[in-house]
Amino acid sequence: MDNNQRLKEDLQRAIKSQDTLRKRVLRLLISTIQLAEVSKGSPLSDLEFLAVVQKEIKTKLDTIADAEKAGRAEMAAESRMEIKELEAYLPKQLTETELISLAEQTIREVGAASPKDMGQVLKVLIPKLAGRATNQDASRVVKDCLSKLA
Repeated sequence: MDNNQRLKEDLQRAIKSQDTLRKRVLRLLISTIQLAEVSKGSPLSDLEFLAVVQKEIKTKLDTIADAEKAGRAEMAAESRMEIKELEAYLPKQLTETELISLAEQTIREVGAASPKDMGQVLKVLIPKLAGRATNQDASRVVKDCLSKLA
């Protein structure tokens, strides 16, 4: 079943069960995906779908940070619940150890020797992640691994 069909079926279940949080999150995600498809001019690939979901999660994380600064704990808590709903559409995330191992393997594969080679490593590593880790986490791990080599 494709991602759009899955989202629509999940939305129907949320409407029937009167789950307002899930219903709101799914409508937002469906809308964001439709906008991305219109701007692209064709349906999103699985990797592009995962990128949209990760972008929505990042937006929610930014909302949490802003809400906590403003002392709005209820808004931060609601955003955390929305993130949990969105994470259901991502593949199982890599552990820190698995990510480090994959980064080190990619560093050897590319032949990187210093932090200057970070761009080359990330160019090869990010497609391997396929939504199982954020680009931000990948960047942090690669930077750490390369700085140990220097």
